[in-house]
Amino acid sequence: MAKIIIPTPLRKFTDNAGIFETNGSTVKEAIKDLTSVHSGLTRHLLDDKFKIRSFIKVYLGENDINSLQHEETSISNDSVISIVPAIAGGCCC
Repeated sequence: MAKIIIPTPLRKFTDNAGIFETNGSTVKEAIKDLTSVHSGLTRHLLDDKFKIRSFIKVYLGENDINSLQHEETSISNDSVISIVPAIAGGCCC
């Protein structure tokens, strides 16, 4: 099964699970599987059209899916998908 790595700030929506296993064949199917099991993640990951929000980066291995086939990127049983939410903050000197 492919694995999705859940970042620490989003684990409160997955009962503190850091890894989610999925049978999806594309990144889109894997994220849909994740949000169907952990519905609290939906508003954090997906927009009103159920597309991955623009400020969420998703990687297949070391590759940003936007440099591949975006949400339609194929995955295999040994794939590792990482979700990287935007980080804001800091200040100007």
